Amino acid sequence: MNYLDLVNDVLIRLRENEVSSVNDTPYSKLISKFVRDAQRQVEDSYNWEALSNTLTMNTVSGLFNGVLVGSGVRFRIIDVLNDTSNWEMKYIDSKTLNEWMRLNEPTQTGSPTYYNFNGVSAEGDTQVDIYPIPDGVYTIRFNIIQAQDPLSQDSDRLLVPAEPVIFLAYAKALAERGEDAGMSSGEAYALYQNSLADHIAIEDSRYPDENIWKAH
Repeated sequence: MNYLDLVNDVLIRLRENEVSSVNDTPYSKLISKFVRDAQRQVEDSYNWEALSNTLTMNTVSGLFNGVLVGSGVRFRIIDVLNDTSNWEMKYIDSKTLNEWMRLNEPTQTGSPTYYNFNGVSAEGDTQVDIYPIPDGVYTIRFNIIQAQDPLSQDSDRLLVPAEPVIFLAYAKALAERGEDAGMSSGEAYALYQNSLADHIAIEDSRYPDENIWKAH
C-alpha cells in the first residue's frame, strides 16, 4: 500500500471522508503523522525481510576507520563479512580496540577481522573502525536490516506489512480524539498487537533463526 492508501484506510475506520492527498486537510495531516509513527514502530519490532539490505565499504591501506555510506543510524546488523579474505568479521567493543591500538607497537596490520562502530559522519552515516589496520584494499560487506525512509509522498509504498501499521495509527487516532461510541483505542491497540504477532509468525516460519521481537 502507498502512503495515501494507508491514510485513507485509517480515515475510513474513523468514519471520516477520504482525501486525494495526505496533506488535503488538517485532520489528514494529523493521521499521516500517526501513520509515520506506526511505520517506525512496526519496523523496529522485527527483522523484516523487506528491510534487508547490503552495504559495502572498501578499506584504504593504513586507515583503520571509514564511513558506511548510506547506512544512516537506524539499522541492525545481520552479519559483517570480509569478502576479500572470505571470512566473517567479529564485533569488538571500543575499549578493547583502543587497548589493542595502544599496546601493539608497531600497530598490527593485515586483513581486517574485527569491527566497531564509532560515531556518525557529517552526512549522517555510521562510521566504522576495523582491526587489524588494513594493509591493502579489502571489501567489507555489511548485511543489515535498514529502516525505510519515512513515508512522505502520496505514492511512497510501505515495505513492512500494512495491516499492523493501519491498526496502530487507528489506535493512536482514537486515543487522540477520545471515545466516540465506536471502537475504543484499547481495542484498536489489541488489534494491532494481534496483527503484528500474526505477521511476524508468518514471516518467522520462513526464517526460524529470526524469532525475537518486541511489541511497542
